[in-house]
Amino acid sequence: MDVFSNFESPHLVCKLKKFLYGLKQASRQWFSKLSEALHSRGYIFSLNDCSLFTKSYSHSLVILTVYVDDILLVGDNISELNSLKMFLDSQFKIKDLGLVHYFLGLEISQHPHGYLMNQQKYTTDLLQEFNCHHFSPVSTPLDPSVKLTLDMGAPISDLSVYRRLIGKLNFLQYARPDISFSVQYLSQFLQKPLVPHMMAALHILRYLLHNPAQGILLSSSADLSLVGFSYSDWGSCAISHKSVSGFYITLGGRSVYWKSKK
Repeated sequence: MDVFSNFESPHLVCKLKKFLYGLKQASRQWFSKLSEALHSRGYIFSLNDCSLFTKSYSHSLVILTVYVDDILLVGDNISELNSLKMFLDSQFKIKDLGLVHYFLGLEISQHPHGYLMNQQKYTTDLLQEFNCHHFSPVSTPLDPSVKLTLDMGAPISDLSVYRRLIGKLNFLQYARPDISFSVQYLSQFLQKPLVPHMMAALHILRYLLHNPAQGILLSSSADLSLVGFSYSDWGSCAISHKSVSGFYITLGGRSVYWKSKK
């Protein structure tokens, strides 16, 4: 970085001993420092997700997941959890927020059968933004009788409204796999959305109006059976004639991974 303007030697530069917030390499250095600290405590990162760290004992397990500087701890060893929080505070000066209720846009609450993850507030705000509370709810995210094309219908006055709605629905599907295909289907009209496309997107909002609190239940059951469902339809897209595929994976009946792709 450049030296201060009133420095005696203006042609010199300063060598940083730390990384400044906002630099490209700052996030990498922060993660490297955090990883090094966790490794010193015996935590190892997952080969499938480097932001997931685990430490196992003979009869217990502690899991740590990190997103930038937001950290979530899960485990059945209370003493290790408290010890880890004290260690992280001594290294980085953390703020303990207690039991998780909200993490990365997801609302997390205790349920008689486990934990429920949903985006109720996000959904309610979305319905209010598009003034949908006077609409009548529907039972399906898409109307099966409506077939959309690229050139069917009149153009909408503000293209950004449709694009913003699809973007917000795309974020919502992280807790609502039931709208995953519908969002993928309507995303292909982002370049030139027409009135029928907008009506189909509003149809999804009418579906969400039926149960805005619906989400994913992480059951407390000890069942760890892995079950997968898949779907593929060769050349079924009437617009591009590409194949449409999707899958849905559960672990002990808990939804863990899903995707719809063209």
